[in-house]
Amino acid sequence: MIALAPGLVHHPGYLDAAAQAALAAGLAHVLREAPPFTPRMPRTGAPLSVRMTNCGPLGWVADRAGYRYQASHPETGRPWPAMPALLGEAWAALAGAGAPPEACLVNLYAPGARMGLHQDRDEEDVCAPVLSLSLGATAVFRYGGTRRGDPTRSVRLASGDALVMGGPSRLIFHGVDRILPPVPGLLPGLPGAPALPEAVPPGGRLNLTLRRVSRAVPA
Repeated sequence: MIALAPGLVHHPGYLDAAAQAALAAGLAHVLREAPPFTPRMPRTGAPLSVRMTNCGPLGWVADRAGYRYQASHPETGRPWPAMPALLGEAWAALAGAGAPPEACLVNLYAPGARMGLHQDRDEEDVCAPVLSLSLGATAVFRYGGTRRGDPTRSVRLASGDALVMGGPSRLIFHGVDRILPPVPGLLPGLPGAPALPEAVPPGGRLNLTLRRVSRAVPA
């Protein structure tokens, strides 16, 4: 466990090889039930470089109408598939939040994909942390402060790594600079990293972000 900043905690190798393989198998089912789609920028309709899907009760979508959460796939109209059980276990172990996650964004990074600096602030509940899990190729993750102009740093997120953004770091600006090419003769990420679902381009990466969307009602 490495504290990168207050509330920003990196857990290198949180998922071992067996857990990564089990999660990859569960995500293969998710990707069959909820095929990846291309989110688009509000107003302009410009496509993002990362394709995505969701699992859980709610899913995040982006199109000309804006950013939002909804209960169904924007193209098929079907409800999102359930989250693999391992995701709930990771949330319980790392997030420190009493209420379960309501959405898991599944981002598919091709080798040339990136994601610009942004904040995760489309949720009603921004007190609950965001939990990120990585599978596949290593990503260079960039993070700053809660203002766009704050200084930034970067850290490598390898297959099996977990990252928690909570507390003072819940609304930090963050993004992905690039996906690192695999070392010839080795699997991407950690030794023993799993084969990813067919929907993920060769040399690519899956990133999962688990989130609360609504405020939990006290018991």
